[in-house]
Amino acid sequence: MRASVYVHFPWCLAKCPYCDFVSYAEERDNIDHAGYADAVLAELAARAALFEDREIASVFFGGGTPSLWEPRELGRVLAGIRATARTAADVEVTVECNPTSLDRDRAQALVDVGVGRVSIGTQSLRTDQLTYLGRLHDPAGARRAIEGALACVPRVSTDLIFGLPDQSPEDARDQAAALADLGLAHLSCYQLTIEPGTRFGELAKRGRLPLADDGAVAESFLAIDEALGARGLTHYEISNYARPGEEARHNLGYWRGEEYVGLGCAAYGYSRGARYRNPILPQKYVQGAAAATEESREPLAPLALLRERIMLGLRLATGFDLDDAGRDLGIAPWTGERTKTAAQLEARGRLVREGGRLRIPPGAWLFTDDTAARLF
Repeated sequence: MRASVYVHFPWCLAKCPYCDFVSYAEERDNIDHAGYADAVLAELAARAALFEDREIASVFFGGGTPSLWEPRELGRVLAGIRATARTAADVEVTVECNPTSLDRDRAQALVDVGVGRVSIGTQSLRTDQLTYLGRLHDPAGARRAIEGALACVPRVSTDLIFGLPDQSPEDARDQAAALADLGLAHLSCYQLTIEPGTRFGELAKRGRLPLADDGAVAESFLAIDEALGARGLTHYEISNYARPGEEARHNLGYWRGEEYVGLGCAAYGYSRGARYRNPILPQKYVQGAAAATEESREPLAPLALLRERIMLGLRLATGFDLDDAGRDLGIAPWTGERTKTAAQLEARGRLVREGGRLRIPPGAWLFTDDTAARLF
């Protein structure tokens, strides 16, 4: 069985106002790089049984800002994973990076410890937008980081945020095109979402946050799709574009419902019918890592897992096979109500059904969340 590993590094130089991931602002020199690696390796040893009968297809270091982590310590963790688990010959190893902590030398250091892919948080190529988003880099810094990575890392991706206040569809399109023209084979283009518990969320509750017009956001989504398609990048998932063969294999595993072992502070894992979460405070995590202490654990019923398969599978351009999902989970997927709803959505052009396979046609991608919810 295929599975993946996610390793969470919980520190950033600053907390972005839109981010709802667990991260803590800290200077690089104040982080116990070796101590945190020791804790992750201790947890890895405690979770060794989860790797039995599993082949690891991908390892993803996320955060936070894993490019802050000293490469030799990140490399120790990666070596520990390789020693504990059976990894695929072409295992994909990705590290999330910010331009403020990535240059050519650091990119090469990551490659030297076994990293083959980096994902860089550009977010915007405009100074005013970067300021609004609370980013620490400028447009030139983003370009330098990307160019430094392209010089030595086999696979490079970057993130772009669109749907910003007063942003025109043309601006979103031109930024996506400019990033692709740097030579990137993968881009993730995310609509800005305002999440509860973030600084933006608090400002929005008080009516003090400027927001984008919904119509302009939809037009931006379509304009980005057109620009990247013209450059040979396939829109393979709602927020992701890639040249053939450059798709993010780690994320494909999530969208296909594959298992993943989560390691590190605040990491989630899903394995053997249950989802767990590690302690969200770094000190508590480090203290309990050797015993794989958990913040929470939730057994997942087949119906809940089927709904997740629907929600995630429909994000892919190719969709997913509902019949296969039902067989995997031991549940009959085609209830009378779901069959009726699927037929209605198909008649409205919101869904395509090809045997047991369901997918959303490109013209209806803007309604994906609503379509998936109707099929629950």
